[in-house]
Amino acid sequence: MEILTNPAILFFVFGLVAGALRSDLEIPGAIAKFLSLYLLMALGLKGGFALEHSGLNFGVTVTLLGAMLMALVVPSIGYLFLKTQVSRLDAAAVAASYGSVSAVTFLTAMQYLEVQQMPASPHMSAALVLMESPAVFMAVLLANAQRRSSLKSAGQPPIAVMSLGQLLHEAFTHGSNLLLLGAMVIGYVTGSRGASMMQPFSSDLFSGMLAFFLLDMGLAVARNFSQVRSKSPVLLAYAVMGPLVHAALALALAAVLHFSVPDAAMLMVLSASASYIVVPAVLRHAIPEANPSLYLGLSLGVTFPLNILFGIPLYTAVASRLLS
Repeated sequence: MEILTNPAILFFVFGLVAGALRSDLEIPGAIAKFLSLYLLMALGLKGGFALEHSGLNFGVTVTLLGAMLMALVVPSIGYLFLKTQVSRLDAAAVAASYGSVSAVTFLTAMQYLEVQQMPASPHMSAALVLMESPAVFMAVLLANAQRRSSLKSAGQPPIAVMSLGQLLHEAFTHGSNLLLLGAMVIGYVTGSRGASMMQPFSSDLFSGMLAFFLLDMGLAVARNFSQVRSKSPVLLAYAVMGPLVHAALALALAAVLHFSVPDAAMLMVLSASASYIVVPAVLRHAIPEANPSLYLGLSLGVTFPLNILFGIPLYTAVASRLLS
């Protein structure tokens, strides 16, 4: 496969192998955190520079509205299916993870498309930001309603639940989200002058940093795989097939809204990805009753590696075939 000639992807595969062999290879936590912050800052800057260059025109607005629509559709259909398989609180948590997005999957896809000489519009970075949180809001509202319903049925007084204001604060002040938003604003304000000044940081170092981070992610996936093996076949099937359904819906929407092929591929990637960093961190506080090994195990142990190794080239090929 052509994607396996990409050094960053090969480092991910190498991490998988090293983890499976139980090697003591390890990226120190502080360095892994730095790599994550670097990638988010570079991505935010690129998106801001691009928005300043193109402006918030009609085409950009339509793209962002389409992304927000997918951020509502994906968790909705996920919850309707999952509530028949697990508890409603677990269903809300898993739906939130799959309704949100994976920044690392997005970054990998962006680099893949650049190598294919079909780069996506940089304002797709703004789509990533907009798709991060709506699913979490929906999940917490569903969880709060379920808690109240259960307590009312049991004749118990209602409990205090996370308010919408608290939820908004938790989601938008989370370090990853805040850095991405802040970097995008800074890129927008500084424009072409800022892009020239930050060129070595935001562009030249990017591929190497991404490869280093994907090595760490490969190790993490291998070490979390034990959480996945005990899950029911239906949930495992959802982790595999759900993203394909989400990508197909995104492709249909992209066709209706006349997206370019690279932007359609990126919307498919975003819709098919699942959050395993930001959303789990919020869910631990917002829905503590949900099982973290369920929503984290499925998203990180199944969906993430499948998207990295097979999904990105598949979505790109399908978008190219049907929208060219």
